[in-house]
Amino acid sequence: MKRVKHIIFWLVVIGIVLLLFSTHVIAENDFSQQRHALVSIIKDEAMTVRGFLDQETLDQQVIAALLKVPRHEFVRDTERPFAYANRPLPIGHGQTISQPFIVAVMTDLLKLKKTDRVLEVGTGSGYQAAILAELADSVYTIEIIEPLAKQAAENLKRTDYDDVHTRTGDGYYGWEDAAPFDSIIVTAVASHIPPPLIKQLKPGGRMIIPVGAQFMTQYLVLVTKDANGKVTTRQILPVNFVPLTGKH
Repeated sequence: MKRVKHIIFWLVVIGIVLLLFSTHVIAENDFSQQRHALVSIIKDEAMTVRGFLDQETLDQQVIAALLKVPRHEFVRDTERPFAYANRPLPIGHGQTISQPFIVAVMTDLLKLKKTDRVLEVGTGSGYQAAILAELADSVYTIEIIEPLAKQAAENLKRTDYDDVHTRTGDGYYGWEDAAPFDSIIVTAVASHIPPPLIKQLKPGGRMIIPVGAQFMTQYLVLVTKDANGKVTTRQILPVNFVPLTGKH
């Protein structure tokens, strides 16, 4: 009788494990389908702004990164049902995870190569850093809000992007110890382009940054530095970002 009860117990345990596993697989498949649907929306939206981008479509490597990185792992549990909506989502402390379309455009404008070293200012939940990690050799990311920086590091580790270098600090001043960078991306709006970031950008490098003021007109600005160190800027698109914070 004890043997029968023992067998029944383990059959129940195995049944529960299989049920949980199948539920997880179904959920992951559903997220994958949502990710593909989102990328289709992003492709269509990119077509509508191709004149601003000076290109017909987004780079296929950027598309591949969007299809791979699980955005639902970088949002709060309460926001998971909306993880693949093409809109920003709150992540706490008055901050947001950026709209996927804007993530795609900003990433595409950097024209990343597999050998590149990239700096991100404003880690947020870590999603943009994960996208960058799919495309570049090394990613350094700074977040000024300590609880967000800690959570982002946990998110990146859990999703196997633990080779991304994270730091808590004021991104306005960049990451001098790791400079220079082939590319720099700023995920909060600044009133001007921070001089320390221009200094830390390599000759031949590119920076993408929203410039303007909160509740006023903001533009995504592409900054390029030529081989001689000459800096040029170009407005790309009107955007809406939370402000870059710090003591500067």
